Parts: sequence; C-alpha cells; structure tokens
Amino acid sequence: MNAIRMFLSAAWIAAVVAAGPAQAQALAGGANPLRLIVGFPPGGALDILARALAEQLRLAGEEQVIVDNRPGAATRISIEHVKRSAPNGRTVLLSSNAPLIIFPMTYRQLAYDVDRDFIPVAHLAEVPVVISAGADRPYRTLQEYVGWVRANPAQGNVGLTSLGGLLHFAVLGMGKSINVPLKPVAYKGGAPLVTDLVGGHVPLAMDALASQLELHRGGKVRILAVSGTRRNPSLPDVPTAREAGIDAFEHAGASYSAFVPAGTPPDVVQRLEHAFVAAMQQPQVRAAMTRAGMEATGLPGAAVARALNSEREFWRPLVQASGFRSED
Repeated sequence: MNAIRMFLSAAWIAAVVAAGPAQAQALAGGANPLRLIVGFPPGGALDILARALAEQLRLAGEEQVIVDNRPGAATRISIEHVKRSAPNGRTVLLSSNAPLIIFPMTYRQLAYDVDRDFIPVAHLAEVPVVISAGADRPYRTLQEYVGWVRANPAQGNVGLTSLGGLLHFAVLGMGKSINVPLKPVAYKGGAPLVTDLVGGHVPLAMDALASQLELHRGGKVRILAVSGTRRNPSLPDVPTAREAGIDAFEHAGASYSAFVPAGTPPDVVQRLEHAFVAAMQQPQVRAAMTRAGMEATGLPGAAVARALNSEREFWRPLVQASGFRSED
C-alpha cells in the first residue's frame, strides 16, 4: 500500500494538517457522539490506533468520541453494523484491508458490497507483517529456511492467526515460488501462535510486527523478514522478503482505513477526511503508531479507493488459483 503516497503532493498534506483542528471542530455533532467502530477486541493494533485517533480528535475539538469494539465473524459484524447505520457521519468504520479485498473473493455470500455500501474517508496506517521463527530453529535467515524446508517438505506448516486473509495467500504464493507445498495453519489469535512458535511446535509464523517485535528484541523469536518494499525502521537489520528472494509479501502487509455508510453527504465526508488525515499527521499519534509497530499515514479517501482497486487486481488471480472458499 506504500504506492498510495504517490497520489498526494506534499503541499496537499501540509494544507490538510494546517486545516485539521478547525475541521475537527466542525465535526461536533451535539448530543450524538462520533463512534469509531472496530471489529476486534480491545488491546489489538487496530484498537490502539482507534484510541489514539479518538484522543487526537478530542484534543482538536470533537467533544464526544467513542471507540466501539464489535468483534466477531472475522470483523463482518462491525462492517455490517456500519452499513446499517444512519449516513450522518457519526458512525465510522475502522477496518483492515482484508475484509474489503479478499472476503468478496472467498465468501459465497456477503451482507455487504464494499463499493456500493461504503465511502472511503481516509487511509490511517500501514501494518507491516513479519516472517518469524523460534530462536532455537536451525535457520537464521529466510534463505536458510527455504533450504531447510526443501529438505523437510513434510514440515511446511506456517502459523497464521486466520485463514482466508492476505497472509494465507501470501503463504501459498511463497510455496509456489520455492516449489514446496507450504500449509497455512490457523491459530485462535496471536498469543497461542507465539506460544507454539517459541516452543518449536510450528517451524514458521507470519503475523503483524506489533505482536512479534518485543519477542524478537528479547531473543524469544527471530524475525527473518518483513513485508513491503523497504526495510522497517524498527528492524533496520532485517531484510524485506523481497530482498531475501521471496516476492509474495510485497502486498502482504495490512492497512487500516476509515469508511462511512453510502449516502453520507459529501460535505460531511470531506470534513471527516480532513479531520482524520490531520489527526494521523500529528507527532504524538505517529509516535504511538511507531511504538505499536505501525506506520501512521493520513491520506485521503480517494487514495484508499484507488489502492483497494489496485490490491484487488493483484490478489484476484492468486485467490482464484487457490480455489479457497471461506465457510465460517
């Protein structure tokens, strides 16, 4: 998703940041709080982002901002809730990209249509993904892992926190590129995944940087590579997967964006866009994102729409070739 920066000039960002506080004050909805809907329980990366954003909006003049956690059904509960909400700009979905890009390709039936039911407001943050192994594994780099798994193809399990997302298909793409049938294995969250990774029960894992960074620093796990097209500032000595010879992870990192229901008046969408972009550009918000293993962006809704279309084109052939269908 780094390419979406190409859609903005530095002058545009500067203008939005300068206008941010005034725009945020214009959002005030009287007795109606601004609700940021998050499809995960408290404590996760998106929840951390939502609370940092909410605090900044309050500082900028928005009196009531509530982070409303509605987990379940792989975030579809939160998405459907916002779809049904009044299009008045007071209910905003904060979502990762997978439910909007991959789910329409893998679920036989969905209760929402991304393009028909939602308006993108702003791109908020990028969430790097890491490829990691237990610290006591015999391979110390991704290239060494490839050599090991080619010699031990029956041990090609790769731990993930869910099936049917971007990482699922990145694993399949990696397996194809190294000619080893890697098998995505789902865990019920990052904690049990890390437990098995540290214990040596799964040879390789892929998860958000936020869930692995401190374990890597503490010597419990070894991060072999990061997603994206450039090295992560928190891990300057760790190569990207592409540098390590694997191209399947350039698009594997998650991103978080804000959306409102279709039918929201254009002037309301614009005020939200300016306020959210300005908030994500603030130093304290950017610092909070960095501490959580994320990168604050703060880009307009038009860039989100273009990026979603681009990502769909990238992932569609990989998803179709896999034959995978989601059934939960």
